[in-house]
Amino acid sequence: MATRLRIASVNTNGVRASFRKGMGEWLAARDVDILAMQEVRASTEDLEGLLGAEWTILHDAATAKGRAGVALASRNPAHVHRVALGSDDFDSAGRWLEADYEVGGRIVTVVSTYVHSGVVDTPKQVEKYKFLDAMTVRMPEITAHTDLAVIVGDLNVGHRELDIKNWKGNRKSAGFLLEERAYFDRFFGPRGEDVEGVDGTVAPGLGWIDIGRRSAGEVEGPYTWWSQRGQAFDTNTGWRIDYHVATPELAASATNYTVDRAATHDQRWSDHAPVVVDYEV
Repeated sequence: MATRLRIASVNTNGVRASFRKGMGEWLAARDVDILAMQEVRASTEDLEGLLGAEWTILHDAATAKGRAGVALASRNPAHVHRVALGSDDFDSAGRWLEADYEVGGRIVTVVSTYVHSGVVDTPKQVEKYKFLDAMTVRMPEITAHTDLAVIVGDLNVGHRELDIKNWKGNRKSAGFLLEERAYFDRFFGPRGEDVEGVDGTVAPGLGWIDIGRRSAGEVEGPYTWWSQRGQAFDTNTGWRIDYHVATPELAASATNYTVDRAATHDQRWSDHAPVVVDYEV
């Protein structure tokens, strides 16, 4: 008999501030088994105090205090966790945390990741490409390790025009550059087959599944992030940059994909909405 595994992912935009604004109430009502967080910007002790003793917490803080930070909180402890990504001279601290959980007698690998936002023609964009390159190497290693894996988090790229409300105005902006989007063409392209990216480059597909797009279909959004400036939230001028990216076998069991968008601007506790999916393992 299959076991339901409910995984929620959210960029908290500072977990202490999010809890002050209502994240705890959301979590208490959501019956989550594994909670992946990005942009935690707090200590492990802070997380333990906010979440309580019923959660087992893994946390990888950024090198620079008060920046980035990813975490996984679970009802049952992980068997093992890993934080290394890329070459030894690449600083991925606070941006990649993967853990193996036993669910229904099988191992499920869950990754909480926070890809750099990037800034065009700056070192920040170079670091973003380094990170996406490292993901491209690591993803096949994960699938060699297990058929059941999911990478969740703020990937800071809108893959397609459907993923950004104002895509025409952002064609030269970090987060919607052709070169960035081509990585996602390969992530979701048929495994082992040559995939031509939107930037014209060709590389093998990795065969992972975008749960959000598969679940929502060919529609605009559903968006997961809205700028704090102006009326972006009220007019739903958003970006879909928070993902569940699953291996085919795990994706086949995914149900109830939901973006927990706040009812009103005043009820938001982050500029991102949580993305929640049930998996039957």
